[in-house]
This record gives sequence, structure tokens and C-alpha cells, in this order.
Amino acid sequence: MDFRQRLLATLRAAEPVLSVPGVLVIGSELPNLWEPGVASSLVVSEDVDVGVPIHAHLEVEARLSEMSLFAPSNDEPSVWLPQVEGLLELNFVGLPDAGTPLSDLIPIEGERMSMLVFGTLGLLRPGRVLELDGMRIPMPERAGGMLEKLVSERSGLKGDRDLLVVLGILMNAEEADLKQLAEAYAGLPDELRHSVRSNVTLLSLLQPVVGMPGPLGQRERVHDLLCRLEAAEAQRTEPP
Repeated sequence: MDFRQRLLATLRAAEPVLSVPGVLVIGSELPNLWEPGVASSLVVSEDVDVGVPIHAHLEVEARLSEMSLFAPSNDEPSVWLPQVEGLLELNFVGLPDAGTPLSDLIPIEGERMSMLVFGTLGLLRPGRVLELDGMRIPMPERAGGMLEKLVSERSGLKGDRDLLVVLGILMNAEEADLKQLAEAYAGLPDELRHSVRSNVTLLSLLQPVVGMPGPLGQRERVHDLLCRLEAAEAQRTEPP
């Protein structure tokens, strides 16, 4: 079974929770799902991140009993492990309420599933539902999917992988997505805007990583993104 089949099988097995209003598929699998034909060629991680709004936590918990192919991890209450071969782990992550500070980290305790709510995930907004093999996969907007990764300060291989996830999304982004990203960027605090520009600069210098989108052929696309951010920065500082 190839990675694409494993990813699709995991999403099908997770349909009971993915059908809860407000829940989104987020994280490193987004480039795979947005690739033309859902090619899923980027083996970034062995899990699927499921974003759960705080208000939907109890409803998601109630649906967990319908996911017979998964069981909770004994070590991490936000992780549900596959009980059969051919599936990926599910990692439940909390989506903050509107107005939550981007710096917040809020633990949500539950009887069957606990999770951490990251304030920066408030940059994600529900986007188009992906119709796939008879499934309806709730996706965020591409702009938020990129920006959420770009505000992080991870380093090392994990940081490189996050940036290449951004590149994977960027490669399939449309003009409207890029305009939306620049507008959202302009509204960030100074320190986060600095992090975004620094990370895009790092992305422009990255070397290839096995299983990830190749950055060498995408330099122009990354340069265009950096120019957009710099233009948005200049508009912020222009006198009224």
C-alpha cells in the first residue's frame, strides 16, 4: 500500500470526527491533499493533524466511539493510534476561539481525548471542502495553512520540514491565496511579521530533503512571495 492509499484510508476511517462542524484537516498533509489529483507524493509525517475547535471538543469526543480502527495512545492523550495496518496516526490539535491571543497555549482536558489549543492556529480559516473518493474533507484556506507554519520558530530538521510544507502549499496556491496571505501578514504583530520574513528567506536557501518538494526549482516562486511580504511591510510604514 503506497502513502496515498494510506492517507485516504486514514481520512475515510476518521470520517466520524471529520464530519463535525468546524473540524479541519491541518498540518503537514495539506500539500498532499492540494496536489493535482491528490498525488500525495510528500511523505512528510506518519500522522494526520485534526484541528478541533474548542466548542466542538465534546462532540468530537462523542464521535470517537465510531472510530473502531483507532485507539488512544497510552502516552499522549491527543494521539489516536491505528489498530490495523495501512493507516496513519491521528493527532488532535485545538483550534482557538476568535480573539484568542496568538501567543496562547491552552490545555483542554477530556475523558477520552485531551488536546492543546495553540493560539497561532487562529490564523487558519475554514476553506473549501475537498470532494475526494466520495468523502468530504474539511480544509483550511491555503493562506492560513502557509502563514501558520511561517510564524513558527522551529529549527533543525523539523523547521526545514515545516518550511517545505509551506513550499508544497505555495506550489499549488492561486493569486487570490497569495493576496490573502499578504493581507493577513500585514495584520500580525511586529515580532511575528519578522518571523514570517525570516522563514521565507530561509526557505529560499534550503537544499532538497528526501520526500519533500524540491526547493531548487521554486526559487522564483519563493522570491515572489518575499517581495509580496516586503510590499505589505512598506505599506504599513507609509505615512497616511
